[in-house]
Amino acid sequence: MGALLLVVGTVCALFVGVALWEICRTSFIMKVPAAVGHPMKLRVLYLLFRVVVAWGTIFEKLRICSMPKFVRFLHDLQPVRKDPDVVVKDLHFGTVPVKLYQPRASSRSLRPGILFIHGGGTILGSLKLYHKVCCHLSKESDSVIVAIGYRKAPEHKFPVILTDCLAVTILFLKSLDTYGVDPARVVICGDSIGGGLATVICQELLNSSDLPKIRAQIMVYAPFQILSFHLPSYQQNRNVPMLTLDFIFQGIAYYLDISPTWKSAFMNGAHIPAEIWEKHRKWLGSENIPERFRRGYQPMPAAPLDEVAYAEIYLLLNLIDEPLVAEDEIVSRLPEACIISCEYDPLRDNSLLYKKRLEDVGVRVTWHHMEDGFHGVLNTFKMGYFHFPCSVKILNIMIQFIKEL
Repeated sequence: MGALLLVVGTVCALFVGVALWEICRTSFIMKVPAAVGHPMKLRVLYLLFRVVVAWGTIFEKLRICSMPKFVRFLHDLQPVRKDPDVVVKDLHFGTVPVKLYQPRASSRSLRPGILFIHGGGTILGSLKLYHKVCCHLSKESDSVIVAIGYRKAPEHKFPVILTDCLAVTILFLKSLDTYGVDPARVVICGDSIGGGLATVICQELLNSSDLPKIRAQIMVYAPFQILSFHLPSYQQNRNVPMLTLDFIFQGIAYYLDISPTWKSAFMNGAHIPAEIWEKHRKWLGSENIPERFRRGYQPMPAAPLDEVAYAEIYLLLNLIDEPLVAEDEIVSRLPEACIISCEYDPLRDNSLLYKKRLEDVGVRVTWHHMEDGFHGVLNTFKMGYFHFPCSVKILNIMIQFIKEL
């Protein structure tokens, strides 16, 4: 009995010690803007997240499980609440798990169809985590939703996420009659990496004449490129919860299976040759971002090319579909877009650049900017104490956009 108590006491002391260390370390680094609305609530939420990540990192080093797998295990412990107005089914499209959401009320007409790709930086997120969001979106927009449970890193590397989402999209487009979906009102949407994947899939399917055309795309604080990390929002929000610049690279390293030692090369622009940067500068340059978003911005010249880093990743850079730097002939054929950006998000300027990119080639864009928003705020919807009103504003924008199609 004494030995057992000693073990329990040691484990508890270790847990408290790790938690206190991570709380102190993170508190010193993170920057919580007062204008975010409920800054203390955001601070507490992020500290809890960082403690979970710290323990996941310890388990990963002990080879018990990967950090992302541990975080996913914990965020999926929350109970799933049923909505009496929405019918939810767990299905598989091919080998990919999906959740199908359909309004319970009968409809005399075909409904819009939504393909929903959740965020999580290729390593976090799940169908369970986004259940409340999808239920609300289905009910309020009177739409049929297929949420895609794609495989994640680090267990599954590039390009598994894209191939999973593309396969589900194609299968759904081929079976719209089965689910009572109007083929003229199919929308693909997602937040964070899900939004980036949504527009990549639109590009991939442009020449698929045998499939119904995607009517619109919705992208919530999405990334559209990994060539430049010198944009103003990366400087201004590099340590703002819930997504930091360090965590962005961590997700990239897990998914692309590249060494964490190349972080400095990526962040300093030494991972691509000068000629590639110059080729894409017309789309990626900070001069394309409105002046009001460049407050305090100090342009940084790219570091000299790191030949070793480039040698490791150049094939990946050639294979990755980066929507922001696609050719005009491709971008000009994309469907109407709804882009939602958040002020306190390191990925903010990706949205601003992609908005301009689409508009420059004649694609209709509806843009909304959340002045009090931060990356990941959509996940706080109906999250009890940690609910942020901004999540409701984002959902209302998505619902209104779908209804007006």
